[in-house]
Order: sequence, then C-alpha cells, then structure tokens
Amino acid sequence: MLVRVPTRERLIRRAGPGDAGAIGAIYDEAIATGVATFAIGPHDQAERTDWLAARGERAPVWVLDDAGDVIGWGALAPFSHREWYDGVAEYTVYISATAQGTGAGGQMLDHLIGTAPDLGYWKLVGMILEGNAAGLALARGRGFREVGTHHAHGHVEGAWRDVTVVELHLEQAR
Repeated sequence: MLVRVPTRERLIRRAGPGDAGAIGAIYDEAIATGVATFAIGPHDQAERTDWLAARGERAPVWVLDDAGDVIGWGALAPFSHREWYDGVAEYTVYISATAQGTGAGGQMLDHLIGTAPDLGYWKLVGMILEGNAAGLALARGRGFREVGTHHAHGHVEGAWRDVTVVELHLEQAR
C-alpha cells in the first residue's frame, strides 16, 4: 500500500476563478466513483467559474493548494433559506484521488469547522452517500455524529440511494 506524506507547501485559500478547472476536475473524478454525490458531470472551467461567482458571502469555497497544485476543495453553504436555520451550514469536501490518504480531507474539514463560526454558523451538517466509507470516517473522526438516514434520497445511475446525515454542533445549545 502506497502512503503519501503531506508536504509543508500545502495551504488553504479562498477559491478564485483560476481554480475553477481544477475544482471541476476533482468534482468529476469524485462523481465517477459513484459514492460521492448525486451530481452528474461534466463540470468544466466555464461552469465552475459561473458556480463560484454565484455563491454568496456565506457560501465560500476554499481550495487546498499543494505547491501550486489544487488537490482538494471544500465549501460551506446555508442549510436552508429559513431564518431559524440561519446558523446551520452544509459542508462539502472533495479531494483528488492522488491526494487521498494523505490527511488532505482532514485538513480541509478542520478548516471548514474552524471558519464556520466566523460566518455565523453554529452547526455543520453533511449528507454522505451510502458506500462513501472514507467520507463517513472523515466526519466521525472530526466529532460529527450520525443523526439518521434519508432512505432512497436520490438516484445514482438509475438506482435509489440512501444518505447518512451527520452533524457537528460548534456551539452546543443544551
């Protein structure tokens, strides 16, 4: 088994239009696995540029840059338009196949967790497609708890698929 060691040159920065092609390529690579998302591709430079431009201030996208190469991306987005859910965000993390197993996913999720309160979020939720063992392990490893399963939540290649819902309270209101 090949184990990759993270490099010191990795940094997380806000995504810009110049990152759109890499973001799309990583997303399409994840789509091809069949366990990462319900989305279908392709997501080319132009489509992802428009997607980045349309995101609001509370829906930022960051990239994980390894010595000039984008090896992953993560995003936060409001969970709902309803004001009582204003402090809840859905998170997204995608890592290129070449960087998986290097701690890149944890680095990106740690960044999202750390940044969310600055954007007014007190809770993060994720929806992890069945079969995505790495995504579920990543969430569990960062303290997310499983709160349920949405059964037959969507289609992937014509088959109904479930998603596991996870949450992490950043400010516990108990």
